[in-house]
Amino acid sequence: MNVKAPFAEFLGTAILTAAVIGSGIMAINLTDDMLVALLANALATLFVLAVLIFVFSPISGSHFNPAVTLSLAFTNQFPKKDILSFVLVQIAGAISGAFVANAMFGQAVVQISTHERLELGTFLGEIVATAFVIFVILALLATNRANQIPLAVPLVIGGGYFFTSSTSFANPAVTIGRIFSDTFAGIAPVSALGFMLAQLVGAVLAVVAARYLFPVIKSAKTS
Repeated sequence: MNVKAPFAEFLGTAILTAAVIGSGIMAINLTDDMLVALLANALATLFVLAVLIFVFSPISGSHFNPAVTLSLAFTNQFPKKDILSFVLVQIAGAISGAFVANAMFGQAVVQISTHERLELGTFLGEIVATAFVIFVILALLATNRANQIPLAVPLVIGGGYFFTSSTSFANPAVTIGRIFSDTFAGIAPVSALGFMLAQLVGAVLAVVAARYLFPVIKSAKTS
């Protein structure tokens, strides 16, 4: 593995998480309208994510998401020996990004969110959100359209903010990072555990669907 790849994953995930949390804080500071706040949060996230994917793809593949890393490894598109290093730096990056976002807006650097989000509807919404983004990535890779991922994935996440009940976290690392900011984009620890379980389920469903529709995708268990 390129020794620069883990750092790229750390930095990219940190910036992404800072964008998610920071834009949420900014939105709430500027308006009391929840629709406007959510729109600002979604737009900032998808714009930053698109740029990050473009910039870091040549170095690390621009995962910024343990669900992506695991799904690619399971379909033999990422070395299994590198899973742990990627996941750890993604989580560390997300937590660091949360600290930076808090500090930028003059808040306590270390916080624990009290924003409870987990219920049956949001659990299902997070399954759908994660399955959608993972499926899109696998489908584009299977059809030799990896160059479209920097556009497609941000659009999926941006749309997911509004059509899923969970507002499309779809990323275990960023979910963990959001625990450490008791702000608009934060999530309470217990809710985060449920969201991460939903994300795992969504990733598995996406892999199954992608393998069925695109036979070129082979499972690690059958290759």
